[in-house]
Amino acid sequence: MENLAQQQTIGHTITEAQLRLRNFPISFFAVILGLAGTTIAFQRAEHLVGLPFAISGFLLVVTLSVFVVIAAFYAIKAIRFPDAVKREFAHPIKINFFPTISISFLLFSITFLEINPAVSRYLWIVGAIAHTLFTIGILSVWMQHTMFQIQHSNPSWFIPVVGNIIIPVVGVEHFPTDISWFFFSVGIIFWISLFTIFLNRIIFHAPLADRLLPTLFIMIAPPAVGFIAYVKLMDHDVSGFGLDGFAKSLYYFALFLFILLIAQYRQFLKIRFYLSWWAYSFPIAAMTIASVLMFSKTQLALFQGIVYVLLVFLSILVITLITRTTHAIMHKTICIEEN
Repeated sequence: MENLAQQQTIGHTITEAQLRLRNFPISFFAVILGLAGTTIAFQRAEHLVGLPFAISGFLLVVTLSVFVVIAAFYAIKAIRFPDAVKREFAHPIKINFFPTISISFLLFSITFLEINPAVSRYLWIVGAIAHTLFTIGILSVWMQHTMFQIQHSNPSWFIPVVGNIIIPVVGVEHFPTDISWFFFSVGIIFWISLFTIFLNRIIFHAPLADRLLPTLFIMIAPPAVGFIAYVKLMDHDVSGFGLDGFAKSLYYFALFLFILLIAQYRQFLKIRFYLSWWAYSFPIAAMTIASVLMFSKTQLALFQGIVYVLLVFLSILVITLITRTTHAIMHKTICIEEN
C-alpha cells in the first residue's frame, strides 16, 4: 500500500510538471527584454555618463544565463506540446510576444558590439532574419484574421514594431545603412498606425484588463528606441547631424509618455502581480538609454540628471520584478492554466 501511494504521488508530480511545462508562456521572453535592456543601459551609462562603478558585465552574464534557461524550457515545450505553442500563436494577444525571441537576439547583439563585434554581427543576423519572419507572419495573421475585436487591441501589438526599430541600432555598424533604413521605415510607420488605433481603443472603448495594464508602458518603447535608431542612422549618413528636430521630437514624446504613465501610478500599484509586469522594464530601459544618448549629444546637466534618476528607478524596478517573479515561481502562481 505504501509503495502504491508513493507511485501515485510520483505520478501526480510528473503530471503537474508536464502541465506547468505546457502552460509555460511565450511572454516569459519579456523577462529577457527587461534584463538585456537594463544591461545595455548600464553599459552606455558606464561609457558615456561616467558611472563610478561597472556592473554591466555581471548583468550580461545573468541575462545570458536566464535566456538559456527560458529558451530551453520553451524549446522542450515546443517539442512535447506543439499544440500548446500553436494555440499561443493563434491567440490574438499572445501572438505578439513571439517576436520577443528575435528581439532578444537583437539586444544581445547590442551588448556584444564593443565586447566582440564578430559575435554581435552573427547575433544581429539571426535576430534580423528571425524578426523579419515573425513580422511577416504576424502581419499576415492580422490581415487574414476572422477573430480580432477592438478589445484585443493593446500595447503588446507594438512588440513586432519595436523589433524593426531596434534592428538599425546595431545594423548600421555591420551592414550598409539602407538595410537599416528599410527596417526603420517599416517600424516607424506601423508604430504611428497602431498608436492611432490604440488611442481610439482606450478612449472610446472598455479599459484594459488589470493583467494588461502594465503593457501601457510599452507605448514608451517605439519613440524611445526610434530616437536611438534615427540618431544612429543620421550619424552614419550625415556624420554628426543625428540630433535634428525629428530626433528631438521622438525623444521628448517618449519622455512625455513616461511622465504621463508615472502620473497614473495609483492605477498600477493596485493590481496584483502578473508576468506582464515585466512590460514595465524594457520601455524604462529604452528611455534610460535614449537619455544617455541625449546627454552624450548635448552634454547638458539636465539629461545627466535624468539618466541618474532613470537608472535608480530601473534598478529598483528590475530587482522588484526578479523578486516577485521568483516568489511566483516558488508558489506556483505562474505557468498555470489561464482563464
